[in-house]
Amino acid sequence: NLLFWLSLVPISTAWLGEHLLVPVPTATYGAALLMPAIAYFLLQRAILHRQGRDSVLAHALGRDLKGKLSPFIYLAAIGLAFVVPWVSLAFYTGVAIMWLVPDRRIENALRET
Repeated sequence: NLLFWLSLVPISTAWLGEHLLVPVPTATYGAALLMPAIAYFLLQRAILHRQGRDSVLAHALGRDLKGKLSPFIYLAAIGLAFVVPWVSLAFYTGVAIMWLVPDRRIENALRET
């Protein structure tokens, strides 16, 4: 599921690159980012369900604010694409920057066990 949605990102990126600040390509790009975010969330939930609530991964992830916040930012940006496309692009960039910051929770949890 995740790999399928990730395979659509280059296509939507190319379309957005050819039609910068046009509402439909901007919204489509957001949808191409939203769907992998949802698939990642579902994959994460399936792994946590399999490992249990008391697993090392469950404790390491905690509330996972970035993972839960990203889809909502994408949804807002998709809606804004039809009003102010450049703000949508700023939202997409903000999420990317948010994920560039290293998350050491899992690494630290594994080190503790």
